[in-house]
Amino acid sequence: MTITITAFERSPDGGKGLARDTRVRWALEETDLPYEVRFVSFGAMKEPAHRRLHPFGQIPTYEEGDLALFETGAIVFHIAERHAGLLPDNADARARAVMWMFAALNTVEPPILDLQTAKFMEGDKPWAAERLPLVKDRIRHRLRELSVRLGDADWLDGAFSAGDLMMVSVLLRTRSSGILDEFPDLAAYVARGEARPAYKRAFAAQLAINASTPPAG
Repeated sequence: MTITITAFERSPDGGKGLARDTRVRWALEETDLPYEVRFVSFGAMKEPAHRRLHPFGQIPTYEEGDLALFETGAIVFHIAERHAGLLPDNADARARAVMWMFAALNTVEPPILDLQTAKFMEGDKPWAAERLPLVKDRIRHRLRELSVRLGDADWLDGAFSAGDLMMVSVLLRTRSSGILDEFPDLAAYVARGEARPAYKRAFAAQLAINASTPPAG
């Protein structure tokens, strides 16, 4: 059965790998699964046809036969659970890899997303200048804890896993703020993820469509 995912017709980041379809593309590339991409505009994401796949009108979605999924964590877990390459064979190690997926999305990513909200949606508020440093400090607190846990290891728990895929994807969002550079071990960890051939293919695929699609209007 053909796997089809959805992605932005024109990504807000210009194809820099921050759109969440990159995470799904990366997982599919790591597991050597062929897939097709259906590109949707911002308007089409809010139409009933797309909302039947994603009730919140976002991307990506994943379709395989009668199965339709949304939420990148659920999609990547589905891929990793059914295809070799993203989860260890040992049951305990598999559980820890899934744990790190949850940690990336539930513990590390929220303050990072809060920074985007503070900068781009609340930047004109009279209290924005006071709030922004607090948000950045919460990110630093999480990254400091993650840095201690990673230590001098290449990956979070032995070999590369879906947990690393999700964590690297989340940490990439801190690069533009400069906060990632404050943690050289985590910056190197992210660079190792980006150096994986599967990531390079996923990144190139997203960049190519953004480079070839003229801006709307």
